[in-house]
Amino acid sequence: MKRLPRPFSTTRTPATLQPRRFRAGEQKTEGQKTLGAAPRAPLFSARFFFVLGFGLRVGYWVIGLRVGYWVIGLVVLSLLFRTLWTVIWTFIFVFNWASGKMACNTKYYRSDGLFLPDDFESPRDSDGHGTHTASTAAGNLVDGASLYGFGSGTARGGVPSARIAVYKICWSDGCQDADILAGLDDAISDGVDIISISVGGGRTRDYFEDAIDIASFHAMKNGILTVSSAGNEGPGRSTISNFSPWSLSVAASTIDRKFSTKVQLGNKKIYEGVSINTFDLKNKTYPMIYGGDAPNTTTASSRSSRLCFPNSLDKKLVKGKIVLCDTIRANGIGALSAGAAGTVARDLDSIDYSNLFPLPASCFNFVDGRNIFQYVNSTSAPTATIFRSSEVNDSLAPYIISFSSIGPNPITPEIIKPDISAPGVHILAAWSSISPVYSIPGDNRFVTFNIISGTSMSCPHVSGAAAYVKSFHPTWSPAAIQSALMTTAAPMRSGINMEAEFAYGSGHLNPLKAANPGLVYDANETDYINFLCGQGYATRLIQLLSKDNSTCPKDTNGTVSELNYPSFGLSTSPLKPFSRTFKRTATNVGSPTAVYRANLSFPTGTLKIRVNPDVLSFTSVGQKLSFEVIVEGTMDKAMMSGALVWDDGEHKVRSPIVVFI
Repeated sequence: MKRLPRPFSTTRTPATLQPRRFRAGEQKTEGQKTLGAAPRAPLFSARFFFVLGFGLRVGYWVIGLRVGYWVIGLVVLSLLFRTLWTVIWTFIFVFNWASGKMACNTKYYRSDGLFLPDDFESPRDSDGHGTHTASTAAGNLVDGASLYGFGSGTARGGVPSARIAVYKICWSDGCQDADILAGLDDAISDGVDIISISVGGGRTRDYFEDAIDIASFHAMKNGILTVSSAGNEGPGRSTISNFSPWSLSVAASTIDRKFSTKVQLGNKKIYEGVSINTFDLKNKTYPMIYGGDAPNTTTASSRSSRLCFPNSLDKKLVKGKIVLCDTIRANGIGALSAGAAGTVARDLDSIDYSNLFPLPASCFNFVDGRNIFQYVNSTSAPTATIFRSSEVNDSLAPYIISFSSIGPNPITPEIIKPDISAPGVHILAAWSSISPVYSIPGDNRFVTFNIISGTSMSCPHVSGAAAYVKSFHPTWSPAAIQSALMTTAAPMRSGINMEAEFAYGSGHLNPLKAANPGLVYDANETDYINFLCGQGYATRLIQLLSKDNSTCPKDTNGTVSELNYPSFGLSTSPLKPFSRTFKRTATNVGSPTAVYRANLSFPTGTLKIRVNPDVLSFTSVGQKLSFEVIVEGTMDKAMMSGALVWDDGEHKVRSPIVVFI
């Protein structure tokens, strides 16, 4: 097998919703979401499989599957990695003698050899991210799991009996492309069944410039599906990472749990903010101070101290007080290092999820934040207390969270991305016992479970579901597994998700139905090569991706409309008449004899859609039948979407249709 190309020396920046540690002299400016040099790849950082329909034993007796993780390592000293038996693997492995769980193929990569003080020169997880994501997909059942009582219940991963292969390619300063390629290359050689990679971000790069796109193409050639995070750069459009058609991109949705944290001011008024506050001040009140009134004059000004970044606050003025900050992006790190008793953060943006902080904290929107600010300025001795958080039911869930990156696909807009959504907010999963809850020095909370958010968390939900599907259908191609997950996804509401399919893709993950989808839209390397040829890419670029002598056919090149993808995307100009024909081929994987009828749902307006033929009659399993979807008309709106559903009375094979300008 040919090795993957390693043409890159660039890296990308950590953008997980867990904080990165501030280095000496580092400081964020207002509005920044990431730190440091732009070229390092970010990590996108329970009962959720029960919510998705898995009972206690669904997926539990799946044997032999190997799920590969590209993470900041793994700590196997966790109950979620305990198995009922042990198997001697021929691979390198880490063995937990106390629990009997093995992770096969634990490897690590650092091509430049420059390890930082916070790094373990081993596959061991010093950050928590890798342990959290791996346990989400393949963790065992554990009763009584919680973070200081929050999220209490039975935790489980998607396929508890799957084996975990760990390839540590990320470190405290990010993930280098050369390491990503090396790790994925080894995973393919090792024969993993599913690849799960919660890494991405940075500038938009073409398919031939992106390490994950190149590696996932090579994985596809070898029969391995790559599941990746959509990214945490939302809610702006075309912010999505990992958007190649040969990989599955996952958005982050909410679950039915929120956290609220109340703050009571000295005037007895109570405001309800958001955070996951594990600290209990026992109703004790503390003096309160505005960060802008406590600048560290040797290193900062009031402009930066109001944001409460590290080294910006005067320790003498802040120590033992609750400090009011003008942004949530300092994450409480500056307040903690200055000796504050707590922090209250206000932001111009609405806040739709809760973060952990290294000290008592609560975050507020503009209106409540303004009221708190006015109180602090209205008295010479303002005081406040911060209560421990409460869990609140979110009846609107699931919906796409604001940080989840949005389409359209920046390289090929008519390939709808993300592909699917899955739980990625307030996710309880295993945590590294050597990393504090907040992953920074000064936080002395060490736990076995933690609650964090990010598309890093949604990705392993789908990875686990993909492994579950593959356990039933071990010979299915990556495209077939991807199709099964997408066409069985539960529809989501565009009214609450304004970007519609560009936010949630085909819908919300439904793993139980994905194991029996009825029909699949299959594709192989040749189909993707033809697609790239139709996009006008030169032969040398295609061969860089394929690592063989692939060339474009002389007679015809495939168009986006002809790629056998499980969704339909069409970009057009406003008020200009158009007609587009999509060609698709459905493979019967359900009953040997089945008749599927096409049902179209689309808003009334200026578009006409028809399917030809609108009935598919199958006589055997594996039979392939082709059809066309014709869309014509004019667009007088920015976006319209609907769906094609093939229905045989037992299966509903749903594909979104999106027309946009």
